[in-house]
Amino acid sequence: MAKKSRNEARLRRHFRVRKKIFGTPERPRMNVFRSSKEIYVQLIDDHRGHTLVFASSIDAELRSKMDGLSTTEQAQKVGQAIAERAKKVGINQVVFDRGGYKYIGRVKALAEAAREGGLEF
Repeated sequence: MAKKSRNEARLRRHFRVRKKIFGTPERPRMNVFRSSKEIYVQLIDDHRGHTLVFASSIDAELRSKMDGLSTTEQAQKVGQAIAERAKKVGINQVVFDRGGYKYIGRVKALAEAAREGGLEF
């Protein structure tokens, strides 16, 4: 039997977690995706299948602030941005979906910055 790639293993973890996590309009799912260089986060209403708010390290608004920062520091900026944008729309509580990634490094930095920004999860 062939060994699973890292991404296949991550997707299996993600689907396993997604069986239990579901976002509502009042408490959307906060989904995180990270590539080797960038990080993306969105708040999703799973009832309608719509993204309510999003932020990423390649946003036009945030791009200028990312120069010279480490990837972890970029994730913190994205976490602060998603918290601010969620507040503008009236979202205070979310369900955190780490996307099958371990809760360390950039994922943890983003989550903690979003909590400090006022999101509850």
